[in-house]
Amino acid sequence: MSMFSVLSFTALCSVSECVQRQYHFINERKTWTEAQRYCREKYTDLATVDHMTDMNELNKSVNDRSLQYVWIGLQKTGRDEWQWSSGEPALYLNWATGEPEGRDYCAGMRNGQWNDLPCSDTRYFICKNMFVPHVVFDQENLTWSEAMRYCRQSHVDLVSVHSEEMQRRVMNVVKRASTAAVWLGLHNYCSMNMWLWLSGEMVCYQNWAPGNGTTRENCSLEKRKGAVQSGGDQRWISLPESHKLNFICSRY
Repeated sequence: MSMFSVLSFTALCSVSECVQRQYHFINERKTWTEAQRYCREKYTDLATVDHMTDMNELNKSVNDRSLQYVWIGLQKTGRDEWQWSSGEPALYLNWATGEPEGRDYCAGMRNGQWNDLPCSDTRYFICKNMFVPHVVFDQENLTWSEAMRYCRQSHVDLVSVHSEEMQRRVMNVVKRASTAAVWLGLHNYCSMNMWLWLSGEMVCYQNWAPGNGTTRENCSLEKRKGAVQSGGDQRWISLPESHKLNFICSRY
């Protein structure tokens, strides 16, 4: 697959995800952590933003323009490093002039622009609802290619894991596995030294086990595919595609 094709698939998938995301303004005051818990219980998570189209929709969800700040799902995880509540990297940012000041670890929005704020503040907040495919676990032992064909014939495809929310769904089902790992829709392109989902999307959210997924793969003998461990902390590992494992399909 050419790099142009990869980028084209990625762009298409991003547009698709944007259409499926909805924002909900919650007229209750909570700390950032309390708001996160509420959104995860009632919706999908605190609001995330990937690009200007999302930003415009997010801003429209707040009807009362007199509000000071409302929580969004952005938090500081390290020195000048911010990520979304879902675990995705913050690739699009819309800070107000002079922000973030660097003193606080949670982000709020006012009139479409973001500020860093103390996480203990109690504020209104915005949740997101994202259409997430259902996962279907199969205990039949197949190679990665056989599992892919099965999923495409019977469901949609081998599962892609783009967020912490989807990872939690996967973790819930792989506990029943009869193999030490379970196939995901994750494959390695040695010529480009990169991992991609079968949907064509880049691997942004990651959950690799130590020593896996971050170094160049040796594909001289056999192509490498991605699986999730069925035990332990259920992280992702790289395996030869001929291994016969249980697998997870996605369906709508």
